[in-house]
Amino acid sequence: MTIKVGDGLPDAKFMTLTDDGPKPLTTAEIFKGKKVALFAVPGAFTPTCHLQHMPGFVHRADDLKAKGVDTIACTAVNDVFVMDEWAKATGSKGRIVMLTDDSAAFAKAIGLDIDLTGAGIGLGVRSKRYAMLVDDGVVKVLNVDPSPPAHDKSSADTMCAMIDNVV
Repeated sequence: MTIKVGDGLPDAKFMTLTDDGPKPLTTAEIFKGKKVALFAVPGAFTPTCHLQHMPGFVHRADDLKAKGVDTIACTAVNDVFVMDEWAKATGSKGRIVMLTDDSAAFAKAIGLDIDLTGAGIGLGVRSKRYAMLVDDGVVKVLNVDPSPPAHDKSSADTMCAMIDNVV
């Protein structure tokens, strides 16, 4: 079953890289008592994710914060070291929290996983591309793109416009 507006996020763990090395973060630690703009990409450094999707959130980070978003977070089915290098390469380090969903457990738990094994480019099971606004663990806005490389529904511009209708 796919998560929908009004649903609470399931308990899950992500990994993030700190100065002390990889550290797990739970959904409660990330979302409890906060307004979070979470977006997901099929893969760090993949063309659309790297050149279009992430740059939009970096560019609109201040706009999202001005609209009451406490945290901007990105999740992908990549390892924690790739996600950290991607944050450095995109200028998002320190602005966007990188959440590694290395086994696609979170994507599967919310019904937004996609099997790209047959795509012939070695991606395997990944997350669909989406963006959601989560307020204290409850989904308030959810925009899912139909398939890669589409990214219009989950763009930072769309999220900024939709937040005005929710907050």
